[in-house]
Amino acid sequence: MNKKEIAHIRKQFKLDNELMKIFDILNVYIMKETNEIYHWERNPFELVDREKQELYMGNFKKLLTGELDHKLFELKFQDEAEDPSKVLLHQAIQTGDPEEWQDLMMLLVNKMLADTTYERDTVITFVRGQYYRPTKARNDEAEETGNDEVFGHPFILCSVNSTEKQRKALLFDYVEREFKYNVIVDPIIKLSTPEQGFFYPSVTDNYSDVNRVLYATGKSNDPNERFISDVLNAERSVTAMEEREIFEDIVKEVAGEQLDSATIAHVYEEIHQVIESHQDEEEPAKLDYTDVERVLTASGVDNVTKEAVERAFETIVDDKNYELKANSVIPKFTSKSIKIETKVATITISPQDLRYIKQVSFQGKRCIMIEVDEDAVIEGFTLTTETLLEKAD
Repeated sequence: MNKKEIAHIRKQFKLDNELMKIFDILNVYIMKETNEIYHWERNPFELVDREKQELYMGNFKKLLTGELDHKLFELKFQDEAEDPSKVLLHQAIQTGDPEEWQDLMMLLVNKMLADTTYERDTVITFVRGQYYRPTKARNDEAEETGNDEVFGHPFILCSVNSTEKQRKALLFDYVEREFKYNVIVDPIIKLSTPEQGFFYPSVTDNYSDVNRVLYATGKSNDPNERFISDVLNAERSVTAMEEREIFEDIVKEVAGEQLDSATIAHVYEEIHQVIESHQDEEEPAKLDYTDVERVLTASGVDNVTKEAVERAFETIVDDKNYELKANSVIPKFTSKSIKIETKVATITISPQDLRYIKQVSFQGKRCIMIEVDEDAVIEGFTLTTETLLEKAD
């Protein structure tokens, strides 16, 4: 599943959209600590108040917002699992009976409640529906009718949302002309910040893929491993942060712990060029050991060989044929994307500007030196330019 396919699905979640039909919605309210189902209800989505529909649509779009391998993860189902969710979910998209679908979703809820404790009251929302996608490019006949040939994709979406108590407040009553204390005790369901959820089935080359599920987490690079393994019965995916750490360890294994800023900048630039060359392709750019060898050699790292990089892959990930996702190992080429952390200050800088930063020794102390083309300004004040000379021995 790529970002274009996710973006297409996400933008369909809007009211009065002919390319999206939501049939039913099921809400389950879970009490904190006891994990009891306090209340549940299923309704045809079209009978839900329009204001509520808008809130739900916003929740579903928010759930599917984020970058792959950061907040969204396409997962394969485990081949061997007891009472596999893959079978349950497949049955759920096949049935046209709302009650049978409801019963299947409640089985998933029971999986969510097993061996876990929710710290806050939680609402689990399921919807079943169908979105439509053109099967081919618009042709002359379609231009005349204004319609494309479309194919329906049934789906199930789940969103897990925590609740919070309303704040105490003092109100002014315009009618009675008096100040009143806000005594509302109903919890607020945090639909704007879903904690996790999933979209099933996933999509491969614009076709539904019942062997995969798209998992979403509210916190970047922090998937819920128990939810993935025990609820979805899926295989865990490597996060972008973990992928970057793997890349860093491989480079350290080959080049050593220390690199100058210019070399680091060259490494990022080389990988960025690989990403740029794959922009028009459906699959994201990947780096195997031969690609990493080429990147390090082109960046000026000494004594790099394919054999050394291959051994590094085997040492770090125990697989010489492992492929790194280029988008995961490189910081985004935007301003303030790399952090240089010291005890005194944290400096943020774009990767291509690393060449202007050096760690130098001055009067026996390590210092960060930044080359600039113009005067530096702090809080509106222009810094004076000083000439620093090493003290004579």
